[in-house]
Amino acid sequence: MEVDAGTPAGEYLRRFWHPVALSEEATDLPRAIRVLSEDLILFRDRRGNPGLVYPRCVHRGTTLLFGKVEEVGIRCCYHGWLFDSEGRCLDQPCEPEHGLHRDRYRQPWYPVQERYGMVFAYLGPADKQPVLPRYDIFEELEPGDRVVANGDSIGSGGPPLMHCNWFQTHENVMDPYHVFILHGTFSGTQFTETMNIFPDISWDFTDYGVRSFQDRRLPDGALHHRVTELVMPNIRVVADPRVGSFTKTDNVAWTLPIDATTTRIFTAFRMSAGVDSTWLSKVKDAPMYGGRSWYQLDDEGHQRFPGDYEAQVGQGRVTLHSEEQLASSDRGVVMFRTLFKRGIKAVADGDDPQCVARTEDVATVHLQAGNYLTQPTTATG
Repeated sequence: MEVDAGTPAGEYLRRFWHPVALSEEATDLPRAIRVLSEDLILFRDRRGNPGLVYPRCVHRGTTLLFGKVEEVGIRCCYHGWLFDSEGRCLDQPCEPEHGLHRDRYRQPWYPVQERYGMVFAYLGPADKQPVLPRYDIFEELEPGDRVVANGDSIGSGGPPLMHCNWFQTHENVMDPYHVFILHGTFSGTQFTETMNIFPDISWDFTDYGVRSFQDRRLPDGALHHRVTELVMPNIRVVADPRVGSFTKTDNVAWTLPIDATTTRIFTAFRMSAGVDSTWLSKVKDAPMYGGRSWYQLDDEGHQRFPGDYEAQVGQGRVTLHSEEQLASSDRGVVMFRTLFKRGIKAVADGDDPQCVARTEDVATVHLQAGNYLTQPTTATG
């Protein structure tokens, strides 16, 4: 549950790239962010390069949140030391000749890369830095298609930040039975009537993590085959629960542990030409809760029409596994926990954990998640 540096899970998670902000959030105004219990400063220099640095200036310790972003870096407000996006000291205006030995100083920093409209950061050991993964649904775009990113934790049925441990929100993806109960028969139809049909469910391990299969026999005899995936350690690939079409998934989401009790979910969507991306900002207003949006509910409304936020935050800021009584329907959750423990052990043993790619030729993740439809067989005679 702990994600701090030096903890078993914290060190495991630091072997991967994590989205820390939307690209649009990296600007010439320094932004304070928190990732894996570390407080950092994100900025974008005037050449367009994003940077992620430790807040306390290496000189005298004032925060770079009040720094000035310039052409090639960020300048501290206190004595004007200038650091580039990789922490190199470029100028010390109060020193002789602007710093005869400025190359001896370096502001602590983390590597960042941009992809799919997000800024990804790597917070682990430099000699273990992997290749930033790619996802096939975003790499094989049709003419006019584009990838749009969102950081509002949409789909979780609540505010942008989940006020609980990341693990209990993430393992929920391998708990497909809750869809029938929580989102259908308990709180009313929150997605679509199709999802209210009790499914046949199975799970298996994949090269990347765990996936679940949910089969629903529709009234006309057709089979709705739904596939959901978890890619280790914190990537969720959830087929559209509103079943807008029967096709391979159009999104990938990352569950970011901000700290032990706060979580943010980033999602990248593949959008076809002509589709208006503004619908993403309107999801929070969807009347999923007794005809009202989540934000329109009062305290009684949250009790009568709970969704993912209520169920997961309702487990506590950090849920207690020691108090659980697991059953056969929790098999997918147990499978994910098993892989997570294996990943922690691999790092502790000095090995690369599952899903760490060292070269570009193996960095593409091939997904299978989606909603698929099998038409019933028509008898002839």
